[in-house]
Amino acid sequence: MQFGIFTIGDVTRDPITGRTPTEHERITAMTKIALAAEEVGLDVFATGEHHNPPFVPSSPTTMLGWIAAKTTRLKLSTATTLITTNDPVKIAEDFAMLQHLADGRVDLMLGRGNTGPVYPWFGKDIRQGIPLAIENYHLLRRLWRERIVDWEGQFRTPLRGYTSTPAPLDDT
Repeated sequence: MQFGIFTIGDVTRDPITGRTPTEHERITAMTKIALAAEEVGLDVFATGEHHNPPFVPSSPTTMLGWIAAKTTRLKLSTATTLITTNDPVKIAEDFAMLQHLADGRVDLMLGRGNTGPVYPWFGKDIRQGIPLAIENYHLLRRLWRERIVDWEGQFRTPLRGYTSTPAPLDDT
């Protein structure tokens, strides 16, 4: 069993003071929470991915990379990486790179997201959310398990002789 902290990165009014932090203050607070999690002996720090207010963690790999550089033991995770609005090729590259930089201390949690307006911002249709998630998951899995990938699906351009780089550190 692991114990950790998960944040969705919301920028909301403090119920005691009535003050709403700035986006910068919230991002800084999230990183301080992660560092404190390692200090007190927790196992995991996880952040969500959001692309709409009142949330700020639009780039979990950037945040987790910064935290990885400042910690040595803490497992870093997403909760959730949007498999629908992100390209699985980019997810494969970004998280493999993060895994190398963090010496393997990375977990990836995938989800499809349920905020309707976000989908078109990334050229997607929420009505296709489930088949899109399934297709992207299967491609991501192949990208991390096969050295050379030939692939064709319904929602993105085909891949011919593609090799994702870097390969995942744990080769799975």
